[in-house]
Amino acid sequence: MASPPGQGLGKGMIFAAWFLLLALLTLFFGGVLERRENPNSNPGGRVSEQGVREVVLERNAQGHYVASGTINGYPVVFLLDTGATDVAVSEALADRLGLEKRGGAFSHTANGVVAVWQTTLDRVKLGVIELRNVRATILPDLKPADQVLLGMSFLKKLELIQRDGVLTLRQL
Repeated sequence: MASPPGQGLGKGMIFAAWFLLLALLTLFFGGVLERRENPNSNPGGRVSEQGVREVVLERNAQGHYVASGTINGYPVVFLLDTGATDVAVSEALADRLGLEKRGGAFSHTANGVVAVWQTTLDRVKLGVIELRNVRATILPDLKPADQVLLGMSFLKKLELIQRDGVLTLRQL
């Protein structure tokens, strides 16, 4: 027996509506999760009349300061780490950035002693703050490979003020 005219079209429309709803929910919740991990995806900042550059960061849901920035013009995600001596990048990211590996050595990390290389980053930018010739370490197995530990070789050149889940960085 044949279906009444238009009945197949109705089922197709219901399927399309469900598909569209699931796609929209995926986009929405993907964005929510990303903002929870990195609430500073566009840190910006300001420059005072005296030339002081300032960036204000919010702590993420895990209590860390994570922010988007650039190394040598390449977009990266920074995890601020005052316990790291240098800026630390994964070997995979160093290869993508074309960083020169110098002076193999061993370094004490939270995961034990690891082989590392030294390098220099031409430009490191976080919002309106930009530093040149920043010392960095290349770690072979840094995870996640696309995240950069923004250590003291960058942070020591700034004033840091932390209050109520907000970190203010000032380049004097």
